[in-house]
Amino acid sequence: MTKKPSLVKLLHKIYPRKNPWIVVAFIEILWPTLFTLAKMTKIPVLGKMLGELLYSKDDKLIYLPKRAAVTRREVVEVMQPLKPPENIVLPSIVVEYFIKKAKHHFIMDFCICRKSNQCEEYPINLGCLFLGEASRNLPSEFGRSVTENEALEHVEECKEAGLVHLIGRHRVDSIWLNAPPEEKLLTICNCCPCCCLHRTIPFLHPSLGAKVKRMPGLTVEVTDECIGCGTCADICFVNAIDVRNGKADIGDVCKGCGRCVEVCPEGAINLTIERSDFLEKTISEIEHVVDVS
Repeated sequence: MTKKPSLVKLLHKIYPRKNPWIVVAFIEILWPTLFTLAKMTKIPVLGKMLGELLYSKDDKLIYLPKRAAVTRREVVEVMQPLKPPENIVLPSIVVEYFIKKAKHHFIMDFCICRKSNQCEEYPINLGCLFLGEASRNLPSEFGRSVTENEALEHVEECKEAGLVHLIGRHRVDSIWLNAPPEEKLLTICNCCPCCCLHRTIPFLHPSLGAKVKRMPGLTVEVTDECIGCGTCADICFVNAIDVRNGKADIGDVCKGCGRCVEVCPEGAINLTIERSDFLEKTISEIEHVVDVS
């Protein structure tokens, strides 16, 4: 178990339980300064303090690729050992595994990122899904406890809305929602490219940005069909794509969400799986840092 900094303990102690909307209002005030705060994580001493509020040593978040970004042939081939139903696709396997394992499920009535950014492109009411014992501590003002089936329906609705799943452990959720212990709170975010908190990754201290990872075994490749139009660069929320010498170049910071694959007019970007145990590896990495049972 990670030892919590004194400031984290203090924030839990002074949390306005009678009116948690105060915290939401504070986040909305801070939101325009998000990228400035991210850059400050690179400043000695101050950066360490900010970093400890955002992430614990054990935090890990993994982006799950959009289902439309992975071809049917590849999905069937790599998932065959698990023998999933034919209509279940890549992201659903990992998410459904944890939903079915968890005893407690809580759906937020809003996405804090889209609400704070006043999103006009994606539904603000499709909020995060939290799993695990700590989700029982979430403020009832922000959402509701749900059944397993309701949780499954929620993630399906989020997928249909074009949102991308981000799954894992994230200290900042435990803090702003006052839901300790953080090792018993699993976050399943449903992210859009325009408002996601993790747009700050390029500006964070590298050790913090590395907490958010690509799905194990996932690779992204630009083929010779690329015409260098830059459509993929425009949609990339972590600025991982540049156009060089008339061709898109995808850097290591890419999180494998698959949005670029969807929008490429030439079909010039491929999302592929290099290891057959990628599902087991993803589940294992998450279970190592958070317990939802």
